[in-house]
Amino acid sequence: MLPIAMPPALLSAWASGAATGLGLFAVVGAQSAFILRQGIMRSHLLAILMVCAAIDAVFIFASVLGLQAMTEWLPWLSSVILWFGVVFLLWYAYQSARRALRPQAGPAMAQQAMSSRRAALLGAVGFSLLNPHFWLDMMVVGSIAQNFQEAKLGFAAGTLTASTLWLIVLGAGSRLFAPLFSNAKAWRILDGMIALVMSFLALRLAMWS
Repeated sequence: MLPIAMPPALLSAWASGAATGLGLFAVVGAQSAFILRQGIMRSHLLAILMVCAAIDAVFIFASVLGLQAMTEWLPWLSSVILWFGVVFLLWYAYQSARRALRPQAGPAMAQQAMSSRRAALLGAVGFSLLNPHFWLDMMVVGSIAQNFQEAKLGFAAGTLTASTLWLIVLGAGSRLFAPLFSNAKAWRILDGMIALVMSFLALRLAMWS
């Protein structure tokens, strides 16, 4: 995905897209926390990363080619996505808090959450498509890309490069920290932190409505 022999305008668009993508995606949000937990569990990490990358690719290029126009035609769509996101985040926060408060929570309990491939992949889809931040990011990408006119697909490619790099970092990081989670206390702390993050994101989204 590195630019090779690109025309100057396309290279500039690609670099701008990569910088924008890193600024938007390189944060520990709902999707990132989910990926980290699944990676530490060593539960279908590669499949999850591939699904997230595919979703990002489709919607990055869709946003550049006209997603913004769709939300203008359907102004109620943003509100529906936002409240679905609030409910989804609160549900996951509740599940994480319940695991954190259980004395028996630990590696054995962790394996019960999102352990099946289907559940893990549905979780990956949910944390992308039911996450209002995802849609806001796509809107930003689509808006900025229009400034590059004929080179806007280069901007989209740069944004996708940043998304892919961030997913690789999350995957590698979760594997790196996996040995630290060989005891129950570490899992309970992680789940407690995830519950706080999810609750905070849900509250902030609800205040936006």
